[in-house]
Amino acid sequence: MKKALITGIRGQDGAYLAKLLLDLGYQVYGADRRSSDSSYWRLEYLKIKDKIKLVYMDLLEYSNIIDVIKEIKPDEVYNLAAQSFVQVSFNQPLLTSEVNALGVLRLLEALKLYKPDTKFYQASTSEMFGIAKEVPQNENTPFNPVSPYAVSKVFAHYITVNYRLAYNMFNCCGILFNHESPLRGLEFVTKKIVNTAVKIKYNLAEKLLIGNIYAKRDWGYAPEYVYGMYLMLNHDKPDDYVLATNETHTVKEFIDKTFEYLGMPLKWEEDNDKIRAYSQGKLLVESSLEFYRPSEVPILKGDYTKAKKILNWEPTTKFDKLIEIMINEEFNIIKLINV
Repeated sequence: MKKALITGIRGQDGAYLAKLLLDLGYQVYGADRRSSDSSYWRLEYLKIKDKIKLVYMDLLEYSNIIDVIKEIKPDEVYNLAAQSFVQVSFNQPLLTSEVNALGVLRLLEALKLYKPDTKFYQASTSEMFGIAKEVPQNENTPFNPVSPYAVSKVFAHYITVNYRLAYNMFNCCGILFNHESPLRGLEFVTKKIVNTAVKIKYNLAEKLLIGNIYAKRDWGYAPEYVYGMYLMLNHDKPDDYVLATNETHTVKEFIDKTFEYLGMPLKWEEDNDKIRAYSQGKLLVESSLEFYRPSEVPILKGDYTKAKKILNWEPTTKFDKLIEIMINEEFNIIKLINV
């Protein structure tokens, strides 16, 4: 039985990946910092919490990482842990770098010394492209990060590649574009839109406050993307891959589709720097400078040709279907975790 260690086990991708690997017969270990705000609602939602062996591991503590690697001796490590909120990274750049950049280096060094044959997956991100040099972006597009989060991820990406080349380790980086699901956290704009819209529908909230509605993103369905992670580590040779849909939609489109699906079609008005949207004369959406980033990424669109050709991976859940899935599960999740 293969053993897999997943960092970031409590997150969206960690939960879906754990379920996939369990279904494939893996013994799954979930690395957890056991912070005071720890919540396993995603694992409970997928009914897998009792099937995972939780272990204490903190990417800030090298000796702790070594102990875990020596004890478990994992066949595969999926590093999904990160300070993953772009906006927070501007307020906490040092912590973001310690976790996202040096945390990966600590993991790689521990594996190199104590379990060098372990296959390693690093969660890279489309945010590394920043203000992209070309559209769409592929594995050869130069990185141009514009946030501390993205900069830290560029370091993590390149150090993973470096250890692959220097020490012949089986290391893969998945450059994943935005991927959403009912298990997304409220810190992410898609979840915030769906959560607030559903609450408005059931008279649990009054309006949605939003930032830049014209940002364009490539949104896919998270369970399909974690399958791509598995395919990378189970291919013959290690490499780096873009996972995306090769489609782009604005935040405004996501909002419109969400409210329309819930029977609240919107009419937009722009007045100087303020943007508002109404349904049947009632104000439901309003822009707020609070949610604008200090530096914005205008458009991300991924070319997944390489993943399709080599891994036979491609997305099947389209934009409208993704929104439908998220909305249909949201009220159940609101009741589950009271958000």
